Amino acid sequence: MKRATTAIALSVGALSLCIGTDGARAGVGEGLIGHRAVYDVALQDASDRSGIEGLEGRLVYQFSGTACSGYTTNFRFVNRIDTGDDVRITDQQSVMYEDVKSGRFEFETKSFTDQRLDKGVSGAAQEDDKGIKINLTKPDQRMVEIADSRFPAAHMIEIIKHAERHQHIFETRIFDGSEDGDIGYLTTVVVGDQEKPKKPDAETRAMGKDLASMPYWPVSIAYYDDKNPGDQLPVYTQTFKLYENGITRDLTLDYGDFVLKARLKTLDVLDDGACH
Repeated sequence: MKRATTAIALSVGALSLCIGTDGARAGVGEGLIGHRAVYDVALQDASDRSGIEGLEGRLVYQFSGTACSGYTTNFRFVNRIDTGDDVRITDQQSVMYEDVKSGRFEFETKSFTDQRLDKGVSGAAQEDDKGIKINLTKPDQRMVEIADSRFPAAHMIEIIKHAERHQHIFETRIFDGSEDGDIGYLTTVVVGDQEKPKKPDAETRAMGKDLASMPYWPVSIAYYDDKNPGDQLPVYTQTFKLYENGITRDLTLDYGDFVLKARLKTLDVLDDGACH
């Protein structure tokens, strides 16, 4: 369940393809809008090996800021999991700040089970010429260096840029502070041709009249353990419908042994995301 929160900000869990200089970053990402999205989560499929008989939950994702001032993401993912023997409540809470211009990313994540704190992870990461330097402050203080990676907002913008250019498949690394905050993930992204909603449904109605008819791209992202390159199965895969303003809906999270479905319940637009 640890990876179930990534990319909706995207994730969940959102720079130009030429991110090497500050000049290349100017103005990038102004198409992303501030919004608060609530998703209802349900178990779509589970194998006997998963140990899960039932699951229901809610995901709340709030994204705000601009490419000039930086982006702030607040994320909470609460699930009620039935294993057949007992029922437990998991609660993951994350706060992230990403400064596109300086290439800085700050993160804090807390994970609870039945209201008991399981793990707290916090730190800051900075881009440099060699990759990413991570200064972890929790659960222990240490420095880590990993390969050049995108942060969550930059990853989202990169996907949109590829989609606009009809570049359907690409690979990139992402760092979002998940797990113990010391690893990145290699991703394979597949972007389909832009589509328009065929008919109204609960999710498009939740988006409101102005957004409901907007076209979207179907996106699939497979996440791989960057510490073990080579032939391997992804840690997990997610698919979703992505809009050019960064809003996502119709999310599927596939962990191999079980699959979760997250559907947009409510959407509030907070600001236009433009630099003023």
